[in-house]
Amino acid sequence: MKLSIVIICWNDRKVIGDCLQSILAGTHTTAFEVIVSDNGSTDGSVEWIRQSFPRVRVVENGANLRFSKANNVGIRASRGELVLILNPDTLIHDGALDTWVEFADRHPEVGAFGCRVLNADGSYQEPARPFPTIWREWVAALYLRRLAHLSDVFISDTYTGWRGDTERSVDWQSGCCVMLRADLLKRLGGFDEQFYYYYEDVDLCRRVWEAGSPIRYTPEVVVTHLGGQSTKRFPIAFELDKYRNRYRYFYKYYGRRGARRCRRVTLAWLRIRHLGYSLIHFVRPTDTLRNRLELYRVGIAWNKRVKPVRLVEQGDEPEGSVKAAVESL
Repeated sequence: MKLSIVIICWNDRKVIGDCLQSILAGTHTTAFEVIVSDNGSTDGSVEWIRQSFPRVRVVENGANLRFSKANNVGIRASRGELVLILNPDTLIHDGALDTWVEFADRHPEVGAFGCRVLNADGSYQEPARPFPTIWREWVAALYLRRLAHLSDVFISDTYTGWRGDTERSVDWQSGCCVMLRADLLKRLGGFDEQFYYYYEDVDLCRRVWEAGSPIRYTPEVVVTHLGGQSTKRFPIAFELDKYRNRYRYFYKYYGRRGARRCRRVTLAWLRIRHLGYSLIHFVRPTDTLRNRLELYRVGIAWNKRVKPVRLVEQGDEPEGSVKAAVESL
């Protein structure tokens, strides 16, 4: 078996069918298997997948294990030389996986592989990015990204000036669509399950690099990612997940000081954007802007109350968590 494709599902019947169909119809020369790791779906996804796509292997987790743990279930069940981690709301372009596997075979020194990911409207989604550091977070928070045209010192959370149209090494590739060598992935233990959603892909790619294997991006492979199908259902909950895992990441790689410094830059990032979008909303009010401002308000309130080190070391949430954050606005 050359390729194992691992897809998690949590009530994703509306989108996963198109994803599976695109894989089966668009992969022509590669021996592959598809494993769906189901997180306790209640919308009939499991039964429908088994009936409509009998070739697909479904692993029922019985509960929502979240992103990292559910993917690890699929990784352990995989038999391919390569493992593709794929979101259920993606569409594989015709021949893309065949091209990607050929690219991997041409680069035996590479441990993980990125590709070009497009939004539904065809625009570039920026799936490949530099590793986060406190300095880079400040550059992004203060809108100084454009200075990277003058000096690499100002590289922040994107590769400024690069639109994913050339092959290159990258720090990390989004977990919506990333391919890894199975032996390396399993040796690393898959995803670190403390990052249950957000930063799990950053952490995994960092460990790939630390193991001595580079990550290579190719624009020849194209995937469309509809994006945010799960997060749209519970936007505030997923936004707070992002902050929790952000603190876990900076604590893991930069210690207690890193976690505390992360809180300062996070609050600066949120406050600057809340101010800017408030002015725009004052001039041109829209529901989209109002919802964005609500997320910023909750984020500011929650991050003001959180103690990053206690959150990571003891699991202590701000008192009342989401409810307290909202009520304090």
